[in-house]
Amino acid sequence: MSPLVLALLAGAVVGLALGALGGGGSMLAVPALVYLLGFTPAAATTASLLIVAVTSATALYAHARAGHVRWRAGALFAATGILPAAGAGAAAGRLPQPVLTAAFAGVAGVAAVLMLRAGGAGRGARAGAGAVRPGRAAGAGAGLGALTGLLGVGGGFLVVPALVSVLAFEMRAATGTSLLVIAVNSLASLATRGSTTTGLDWAVVAPFTGAAVLGAWDGKRLAARLTGAALRRTFAVALLVVAAAMGADAVVQSVGSA
Repeated sequence: MSPLVLALLAGAVVGLALGALGGGGSMLAVPALVYLLGFTPAAATTASLLIVAVTSATALYAHARAGHVRWRAGALFAATGILPAAGAGAAAGRLPQPVLTAAFAGVAGVAAVLMLRAGGAGRGARAGAGAVRPGRAAGAGAGLGALTGLLGVGGGFLVVPALVSVLAFEMRAATGTSLLVIAVNSLASLATRGSTTTGLDWAVVAPFTGAAVLGAWDGKRLAARLTGAALRRTFAVALLVVAAAMGADAVVQSVGSA
């Protein structure tokens, strides 16, 4: 398959994940860019931030029109994550590639477990009325911002479970609100990686982003038809596969560089 076709297919899957679940785009974009399109891990994380920022902003508009965005909580998460995202983004370029790959695999595995557990948390959360807890929300936002900057992940697969379990959001509100956090954190991290964007293969990144934007609209429609539990389980399994593959690759990289 040509790189263009691979970019379009991968972009559509990434957009579908973001539009349907409010997360998972970068968790799928980085492995696709590395293993299908030949990007280095450092270039893939930078490209992923760009793709996810644009796609999240587009999907956010659709969810906001449906009334599924809680702006106050999302703004708190996003605001506390800006500085950590920028600082971690500046440090990411100094870390060895095997370390970045292993860290990404670990985060993907944790995110999968959190998504599988989020269903049960959400059922109990609905009784809690969804009040915003500023201290816990700020702490979670700062940690997720750091992960965004370091690993090039938008953090949606961690934001959504946090909003469901910590702030007692229903799944649809958590999905829409997470897109605001993802877009802001991704842009903050990109601001520290300006020099790395010049080396990106725009013939791949541009169609990847375009397909992701279109896929996000389809994801929004898909989310309205399927249950949140079914969508969570599907992408959690996909994340576990990604985590296992990238963990094995990190071991190979470490052995090769030894």
